[in-house]
Amino acid sequence: MANPLLTVEEAAEALKLHPKTVLRHIREGRLEATRIGKAYRIDRAKLDAFAGVAKGSAQPAAGARATVIVDVPDMTVEAAERLATLLGAAALSGDAESRPLTINTAFDPATGAFKVVLIAAPVDAARMLEMIEMGLSK
Repeated sequence: MANPLLTVEEAAEALKLHPKTVLRHIREGRLEATRIGKAYRIDRAKLDAFAGVAKGSAQPAAGARATVIVDVPDMTVEAAERLATLLGAAALSGDAESRPLTINTAFDPATGAFKVVLIAAPVDAARMLEMIEMGLSK
């Protein structure tokens, strides 16, 4: 069998999570599983993709990388939280085959300065910059 099916308990042990947490991820649609009778079974490849385990060798993805720093002055706390949440969700929306994307945000409430540091493939960096622009236009 190429990709064995795991029980919730086996998946929880592999992820070092509680089985109820794995069930919550399944019910919320974050982790794909198949229901067999009253129990769930998780394909090992889907579990690896969920956990961010790369297929094949441990070599980093080849290709150009862009490092982008975006400074946004005069933001409110609420706007900074909203933009950080938007960017974090967008960064997590890839799959196991996606090239790695690193994003960090920082906000200084005293000055209202918001900073985004993004490291990604150029095409992914461009998409994230579009997301930042879209988030700022609200």
